[in-house]
Amino acid sequence: MNLLESVKMAIKSIKSNKLRAFLTMLGIIIGISSVITLVAVGQGSSQSVTEEIGSLGTNLLTLSVTDTESVQLNLDQLEHFDDLSGISEVAPISSERVMAKKGDNSIQVSITGTTSPYLSIRDLSLSAGRFISDIENELRQKIVVLGSDTASTLFPNTNPIGENIQINGVSFKVVGVLESVGSSLGTSGDNVIIAPLSTTQRVTKNTTINTLYLSAENEEMINRAKFQVQGVMTTLFPNSSDSYAVSSQDDLMETMSSVTDTMTLMLGGIASISLLVGGIGVMNIMLVSVSERTKEIGIRKAIGANRKSILLQFLIEAVVLSMIGGLIGVVSGLGIAKLIGIFSSLSISFSPSVTILAFVFSFAIGIIFGVFPANKASKLNPIQALRQE
Repeated sequence: MNLLESVKMAIKSIKSNKLRAFLTMLGIIIGISSVITLVAVGQGSSQSVTEEIGSLGTNLLTLSVTDTESVQLNLDQLEHFDDLSGISEVAPISSERVMAKKGDNSIQVSITGTTSPYLSIRDLSLSAGRFISDIENELRQKIVVLGSDTASTLFPNTNPIGENIQINGVSFKVVGVLESVGSSLGTSGDNVIIAPLSTTQRVTKNTTINTLYLSAENEEMINRAKFQVQGVMTTLFPNSSDSYAVSSQDDLMETMSSVTDTMTLMLGGIASISLLVGGIGVMNIMLVSVSERTKEIGIRKAIGANRKSILLQFLIEAVVLSMIGGLIGVVSGLGIAKLIGIFSSLSISFSPSVTILAFVFSFAIGIIFGVFPANKASKLNPIQALRQE
């Protein structure tokens, strides 16, 4: 019997027991569709995070203070960073959670105290009004710029420019509204209030500068600028290198990509367990098939079929069963992932290599889990097989 005839017999056998064949393939279908869907979601999330970080600018440096007791940055020390040759702009940050009110409307929001370069360093735009100025910072003016969500919450039907709001009981004048930037890394960038650094420190009674945004002169100087910033911090705070971190956008992208890639691998590995379960299902059904067709095997051996042809027949049947399940799993996985991308905010990124690998894995499962039943069938004694009822 040639290969084509064996495949035809395998398909005929599957057609004669459609429900049983489908239930056998179900584990493989679920496993492959789960792998493709989860990997597509994981890679899409990784790509989305990378794009979000990259959108902040490739020449952005972030100095984050993790221990404000050991490292206490103040305004007088900022001139050390302004004087660096590789740095074009510096924006210090002091942030706290506050309660903002306007009439009956109120919202708990993060107030960010900063200086005028913050707008350009973070690549933000205004939808109305203006940003804070250096003179307002020096004079500790009580003015604020609202994020788009904050503005719509406090002023649902009116123009906020020129109006006053209460922050922790202190009156502030609204001079600007930021354009929406959406969410980044799970945090809304629109639910904020920006005020002069000096004013914020006075109202919140917190003089700590916990973050410093620095803009390198160009992308080529980012590494040099990073070393310069680290050098200044070493001079200002010797033996405190564990209390702060200086990172670039490339560092963040590498870290996030590493995390998301690990998560994607874990999700794919978990989903792959379904494929193994499906393989066990294939082996069980093939063993049942061998028992049901014992007399057929005996007749074929009696008329001259050798052990190799019997083994090949049942092995091909297992492989065909697995491959059909694999094809259905690939189609359903791609379809489910596409639907998730359409009906949710999740980003989807298909991986051709993962799709092909999943299908090849289904082929391998047919061989691995089909060998034992096929071998059992090929070893049957023809005389005993013919006596089987």
